[in-house]
Amino acid sequence: MNIVFLHHSTGSYIWNGTKRTFFHKVASRISDRLSDMMTKSPRIPFHIQAHNAEHNTDYRITELPFPKKSPYGWNNYPYDYYNIWVKNAGIKPYMEEPTLEMLTQDYQTIIFKHCYPASNIQPDQDSADINSDVRTLANYKLQYNALKKKLHEFPDTKFILFTGAVQVQYYLPEDEAKRAKAFYDWTINEWNEEDDNIYLWDLYALQTEGGLYFKDDYALTPYNSHPGGDFSKRVSRLFANRIIDVVENDGKKTTLTGEILQ
Repeated sequence: MNIVFLHHSTGSYIWNGTKRTFFHKVASRISDRLSDMMTKSPRIPFHIQAHNAEHNTDYRITELPFPKKSPYGWNNYPYDYYNIWVKNAGIKPYMEEPTLEMLTQDYQTIIFKHCYPASNIQPDQDSADINSDVRTLANYKLQYNALKKKLHEFPDTKFILFTGAVQVQYYLPEDEAKRAKAFYDWTINEWNEEDDNIYLWDLYALQTEGGLYFKDDYALTPYNSHPGGDFSKRVSRLFANRIIDVVENDGKKTTLTGEILQ
């Protein structure tokens, strides 16, 4: 079982399960390899390997920046997954980024997420446009519905999607936070389907605990919407639980946040 985690910076904090220091940040600007060398035992691979050792399984997980900074750009919002995987689908990469036709040849489980600026959702315009990168609820819903249809074309592949990462209150106006909550509610209650090949991991619920914002105590600082070290360590265990449960039990034995059901 080959698993890939497509992500950017928020994902790296959870992947590593530890606080990224100033030196990690400097190293990451030099090269991803140097940053990885400074990070001891990222927690997600550690949890997966521990499960393999205990249960005689062979799950292999890797991480992949998606999309890369160049040439596509550091954007992984609903429009961008739609743009790369639906609008420009095929056996060849789009702007050097792998399509689903390519990724599903190498990986049986694909995990993807959005960066926290996805929560900066603007008021709907006069009409929705699936080909627009403007972040509105109406556009997001069109793009998500197209993505779901596309993911269903690969029934032998399991997909795990994070619910939307949200920001600390300092950076998120209340109207945008309410739209982010509305999109979250729609994703959980309407877009998500039972017994298909798409599964959710509920980062939003872990970040907000019922509120509208990423709790300051859980963030890196009240002025930085990346996950803090203690939060990252705790939720990396839950994330690993969810991955293993999706692979083994179609997600039936954990909650959406990754708590193991008794």
